[in-house]
Parts: sequence; structure tokens; C-alpha cells
Amino acid sequence: MDVSWIPLDYGTLRLIWWLLLGVLLIGFAVMDGFDLGVAALLPVVAHSDEERRVMLNLVGPVWEGNQVWLITGGGAIFAAWPLLYAASFSGLYLAMLLLLVALILRPVGFKYRSKLPDPRWRSTWDWLLCGSGVVASLVFGVAMGNLLLGLPFGVEPSTLRPVYEGNLFQLFMPFALLAGVLSVTMLAAHGAALLAWRTDGNVAMRARQVGGWLALATGVLFALGGVWVALGLDGHVLTGAVDPAAASNPALKTVDLVDGAWMRNFAQWPWMWAAPALGVAASLLAAPLLWRGAKVLAFLATSTAITGIILTVGFALFPFLMPSSLQPGMGLTVWDASSSHFTLWVMLLATVVFLPIVLSYTGYVYRVMRGTVTPESVSENPNAY
Repeated sequence: MDVSWIPLDYGTLRLIWWLLLGVLLIGFAVMDGFDLGVAALLPVVAHSDEERRVMLNLVGPVWEGNQVWLITGGGAIFAAWPLLYAASFSGLYLAMLLLLVALILRPVGFKYRSKLPDPRWRSTWDWLLCGSGVVASLVFGVAMGNLLLGLPFGVEPSTLRPVYEGNLFQLFMPFALLAGVLSVTMLAAHGAALLAWRTDGNVAMRARQVGGWLALATGVLFALGGVWVALGLDGHVLTGAVDPAAASNPALKTVDLVDGAWMRNFAQWPWMWAAPALGVAASLLAAPLLWRGAKVLAFLATSTAITGIILTVGFALFPFLMPSSLQPGMGLTVWDASSSHFTLWVMLLATVVFLPIVLSYTGYVYRVMRGTVTPESVSENPNAY
């Protein structure tokens, strides 16, 4: 097909879709992250059934819309990065299944928890909701950690079919577990910031106290992970010439493993240091903001920390999307794992049209749902969870 009429070249479109993938990941982590964080904090912040209902009714009306960010991200990977989709969703099937179970428990818990007044019934669902928030957050973080470690997969050169040779337990290596714990503290701090902003009384007070310590832990763990990456991990480096406009074929490149190579992009483009600086600074700033009772500022700080942490991983990996520890030369990059030039262009046009509509609708929903959730507002609403 003649694509000479498309105003953006193939390499530029690939870069744009790499950026859009990052936007979707950040959007999911910020928007749905506080849902997971609130669920994880349910038995910690709330000490009575009334307080737990306040927490559930804070996120219950919006979690479905927030989940769209994850679905959209998966759809974007499927359409824009088919090799990445095939390698990750098929190779990490058991991890995806564990994540799916955790995510399914959340809406089920919202719907069924308050169906019976029995304290044991409700307590069981509270712990299941807590577990769903912790497990989902942990799996997301472990996945990000394994990207920096490299995943045990290869690609058959003749068919370009990904072949995965790992198992679920191999994913939980020490560095990946550190990344998983970082994800749990990061999203729990974000959930605590929302609780401190949108609730009152004892729930808000406990959320400020717990959230401050979680924000500090996030900053410390992120800094520790950065030192580990710089001093203890082998990074992947493209060697030889790379054509950003070539057809997608991972077999057409060579890759070397170099100690500390994940820090090379920061040396080459110093402006990238803004991302880890934001991750650490915003996390450490969120703690005193929460303890002093700042509401919107604390939530903005945890959102900024999430953005900085995810950007740091993306900048470190670039141009890799999914490095391979089994066959480093077959690792998937921005330049050799995308859909065709025409497909990326059509998808970009659709994004330009529909993304503003989705954002406008999301803004409208949050405007309607604004305000403080209190025990009185929950008891007066017959549709409350």
C-alpha cells in the first residue's frame, strides 16, 4: 500500500504511539490507582462498618470509568504493538490470570458486601477487597520490575511468533518484588490522599497519618530501586544502525548486555532526570502535605509521584518495550514491534477524535460526584453500597 500521502513518517508515528502508551499507563495508575489504594487500606483506615461504607462509596461510583484506562491500554497494545501484545499476554498468562482474579473481586465485593448485615459476611468481603487491591498493585509493580530485568522469551525469526519459557514463580525475583512493594506503597499513598481529601472525621485523620508514612516509603523504595538499577542490573543496548522506518522484525538488530546500561538515556538526554526527581521529590513532599491536612495539594503530589516513577521506567527502557533475557537480540523495541504505518496513522486519527470526548465525559462525571463523602450522605442515599 502506498503510504507516501501520510504526513507523518513511520518512525515519528511509532514514537507518538510510544508516548501515547505511556499516557495510558499513567492515566490508569493515577485514575484507577486510588481505587486499588483505597481497597488496600480498607481494614487499616476504617474501624467500623460505617467508616468502611464511606470508603467504598467514595470509589464505588467511579471505579468502572477508571477501569477503562486499563482496557484502553490493552486495546492500544493489541492494535499498535501486536508483537508486544502476543509476547506479554500469552507468555504472562498465569500472572494475567492472577491479576484478573484480583480485579474481578473488586466489583463483586462492592456489590455483595452490604447485601447482608452479618458482621462476618461483611468482614470477609472487606478482607477480600483489601487483598484485591494489594495483589493487583503488587502484580503491576512486579511486571514493571521484570521489564527492567528482561523477560524469558524469544521470537522465532521465520514466523515472528513469540515463545515464552518462564513460569509464574520466576517473575518474583528480589528486584521485581521490590518494584511490587513500591507499587503497593505508591498506590496506597495515592488512595490515602484521596481519602484525606474527600472524606472527613476519623477516616480522613487516619488516612493522613497512614498516607504520610506510605508516601515516605514510596520515595525511599524508589530511590533504592534506582540505585539497584544503576549499580546492579545489566541493561540492554542496541548495537549497529537502526532504521526507525523499517518493517517490524525483531530479528534485524543486535543487542548487547551492559552493566548499568539502563542509565545511558539519562546521560544522553539530561532532561530525563526530571522524571526520577519528580518521583522522589513528590513522594517526600506528599508526606508533610498529608500530615498537615493539605487536601488537593497532597493528592496532586501523589499523582505527580506516580507520573514521575512511570516516566522514569519508560525513559530508562527506551527504545525497548519488552527486553528479552533469553534472547536479548529478540527483545521488542519501539522500532520493530509496531503495526504498519497505515494502521498507526488511522489509530492516531481515531485517538484525536475520541480521546477529548472521553476526557470531557470523565471530567463531567467527577464534577457531578464532587464533594465530601460522609456517613450521613451514605445513610441518606438508598443506592449506596
